[in-house]
Amino acid sequence: QVQLVESGGGLVQAGGSLRLSCAASGLTFSRYTVGWFRQVPGKEREFVAGISRSGDYSNYAETLKGRFTISRDNAKNMVYLQMNSLKVEDTAVFYCAAVSSSGDYSAYRTQYEYRYWGQGTQVTVSS
Repeated sequence: QVQLVESGGGLVQAGGSLRLSCAASGLTFSRYTVGWFRQVPGKEREFVAGISRSGDYSNYAETLKGRFTISRDNAKNMVYLQMNSLKVEDTAVFYCAAVSSSGDYSAYRTQYEYRYWGQGTQVTVSS
C-alpha cells in the first residue's frame, strides 16, 4: 500500500522559511517522479514543483522560482520542499504526489498526471 505523508507545515511570518517533508512508503521510490502542489479553498490544486526519479531534474511554477527548492533523498524515501521568503499568498494546504515514471522526468505539472497523493499539510503565512 502506497503512502505519502507530508509534514513540516505550520504558521510562519511573512519573509520566513519552512521546509516541508514527504515520506513515502510502499513503493520503489526511485522509480517515481514526485511533485508538490498546493490548494486554497475554492481553487484548483496548483503545481508548485516536481523532481525526477534521480533528483537530477526539477521544475517549478514560474512564479515560485527562486523562492522554493525541491529535493529528494532516495535512500530515505523522502522529498523536501524548502520555502523561503514566504508571502501571505503562499498560505495553502501543500500536498506531495507521486507517479511511476519510465524516465528521469520532472515535467509532470498537472494534478491529473499523478497517481498517489498525501493528505496534505497546512502552511499559513501571517503578515
